[in-house]
Amino acid sequence: MILGIETSCDETAAAVVTADGEIRSNVVSSQAELHARFGGVVPEVASRRHLELVTPVLTQALSEAGATLDDIEAVAVTQGPGLVGALLVGLSAAKALAWARRLPLIPVDHLHGHIASLYLRPDPLEPPFLCLLASGGHTLLLDVRGRDGYRVLGTSIDDAAGEAFDKGARLLGLGYPGGAALDRLAQEGDPQAFSFPVARVAELDFSFSGVKTALLYATRELGEDLENRRADLAASYQRALVRALVERACDAAALSRHETIAVVGGVAANSELRAALPQARFAPLALCTDNAAMIASAGRFGRRLPYPRYLDLDAYASRS
Repeated sequence: MILGIETSCDETAAAVVTADGEIRSNVVSSQAELHARFGGVVPEVASRRHLELVTPVLTQALSEAGATLDDIEAVAVTQGPGLVGALLVGLSAAKALAWARRLPLIPVDHLHGHIASLYLRPDPLEPPFLCLLASGGHTLLLDVRGRDGYRVLGTSIDDAAGEAFDKGARLLGLGYPGGAALDRLAQEGDPQAFSFPVARVAELDFSFSGVKTALLYATRELGEDLENRRADLAASYQRALVRALVERACDAAALSRHETIAVVGGVAANSELRAALPQARFAPLALCTDNAAMIASAGRFGRRLPYPRYLDLDAYASRS
C-alpha cells in the first residue's frame, strides 16, 4: 500500500491506496472557512494550519484504511506546484515518515495527481486521452499517452478557470470559495440574458480576464437592480466560462486525434460543464478537488527514491 500526502494549497489530505488502485481511505481537511474572511487563501495562514492538521489527518487515514505504518510500502507526496510554505509541511512529514521506516519516497507533480485520479478503481481510465485540467490554480489541456506523465498542449495566459469562477462569485456577493455557489445560483437564471465574451487566443490557450472584466462592468451598470439580476448574471457568466473550456477541449481533441476527453480538477464538479460534455470522462466528484488519493495513485507510476536519497528534496512553486 502507498500512503499519499497532499498539502499544496488549503486542503490537508492523506490517503492509503493499494498497488492496483483501490482507495482504502481518503481524508481531506479543508481550510475554506478559515480563509473565507480574507476572500482567498492566505499562504502563511495555510502553512500554519497544515502544521496543526497533518498529524491527525495522517492518523485518521491509517485508521480508516485499517492499516498501520508497518503495512505501508512507500510514501507519495506532492512536491509542487503550489504554495511553497504549504508544500514544505507535507514534504517534511513525508520525509520523516519514510526516513523513520526506511521506506522509499515518491515525489509527485500535483497536476499529474489530478490526472491519476482517473486511474483509480472501480473504473480506471486507460490512456491515451485528451485531458482538460481546470482548477483554482491551473487551466491546462494535456496530451496523455501513458500513465507516467503528460504533455501540455495549452494553458491559461491569465486567470485559471477556477479563479475566474471564484472572482465572479465575489463580484456577485457570493463569498469565498464561490464556484459551487455560483453554479447553484446559475441554475435559477437565464444563460442568454447577458452576452459575455469568449476570448479566442493563439493556438490552444485560454484567457478569462476579459469575461471577468465584462461581469464587473455589468454589475456596475445594473446598480440597484443587481440583486434582481444576480441569477441571470451568474448563468450568463458561467455559460461563457464553460463555452471557452468546451470549445478549446474539443479543438485540442481533434488536433491531437484523441477520441476520449477527460476532465479533472475542481471545476470538473461544475454541473453545466458536465452537461456540455456528456461523452467526456469526468473525475469522480469526491476526487475533483485536491485530495491525497490522487497523489498516491500518481505515486504508483512515479520514480521511487530509495532511503535516504530524498532528504534534500525540495518543493517547487510552479512548473516553470
